[in-house]
Amino acid sequence: MTVHLFGATSSPGCVNFALKMTADLYEKDYGKDAVDFVRRDFYVDDGLKSVREPSEAINLIESSRQLCDRGDFKLHKYISNNKEVIDSISPAQRATDIQTIDLRCQNLPIERTLGVQWCVESDTFQFQVQLKDKPMTRRGILSTVSSVYDTLGLVSPLILGGRHVLQELCKDGADWDDPIPENTMIKWERWRRNILLLSSLKIPRCYKPNNFGKMKKAELHHFSDASHYGYGQCSYLRLIDDEDRVSYSLVIGKSRVVPTRPMTVPRLELTAAVISARAGAFRRDNLQYDDVSHTYYTDSNLVLGYINNEAKRFHIFVANRLQLIRNHSSPDQWRHVDTKTNPADLAS
Repeated sequence: MTVHLFGATSSPGCVNFALKMTADLYEKDYGKDAVDFVRRDFYVDDGLKSVREPSEAINLIESSRQLCDRGDFKLHKYISNNKEVIDSISPAQRATDIQTIDLRCQNLPIERTLGVQWCVESDTFQFQVQLKDKPMTRRGILSTVSSVYDTLGLVSPLILGGRHVLQELCKDGADWDDPIPENTMIKWERWRRNILLLSSLKIPRCYKPNNFGKMKKAELHHFSDASHYGYGQCSYLRLIDDEDRVSYSLVIGKSRVVPTRPMTVPRLELTAAVISARAGAFRRDNLQYDDVSHTYYTDSNLVLGYINNEAKRFHIFVANRLQLIRNHSSPDQWRHVDTKTNPADLAS
């Protein structure tokens, strides 16, 4: 028994443990940067890391490659949005699409991952939407909605419309292969036309603009909201440089259709606040910023009253969600916001 079978349930965990153990064993030999890269920035067998200067990237590639070699892991198929970094890597060690590229006159290619495209030349994320001809049934709609891959929720408001159509079919008791009603078909065709517009959307990969100075302060602002149509949250990163210039970037978004069981808007607002608090805790663990501040916003005074309450006991539904919010945030981090508020005033 000297191997782990490919496809076995335990194999990914064992391989991941071996990779992390390699980093622990040889930290003194290859430095903290290479070890942190292996520990924190790998997802299965892919590693992604951003650094300030090309020289840092070149050094990180060499040290992490040597570190992985000590554990018999072959680190290769490198790609970077900087041609100086690519030029420092031998063609055999580069990603397949750039092994034969002429860096002097050719643009860098587009990398594809499950429908999300990374345009390496412009360093932006794009969406490639190819809707196959699925039957107009509940099964076909579920397949189409699930085909749009958006882990960060950057286009979650648009995806919510497709999920809402699917939920209507579930409420009506439609079977998996029953033809959908005509009124639902109109909504579905409208959603299909809108989702194709994603191909023109470009989202900068880097939160920090190219002409931005040395970062002085980082803030995360989390907004939550709810209605009878859906509920969710979005998180924005606010950066301030040494010249007091400000940059805003969407970090993550989440949207949910309302449960089929009737629920009041205040309860939905509270549930959205829970999602916002969890998103803040997730960002706190993954964004490697020192002393980043978190501020949460809701337009529900009732939710703010719940969060700031210290004496009254609530119903189990409310109490459980308040406990989750308190576990990930403190009452003094929560603010009220309405539709007439200027976003610039929130940060100030």
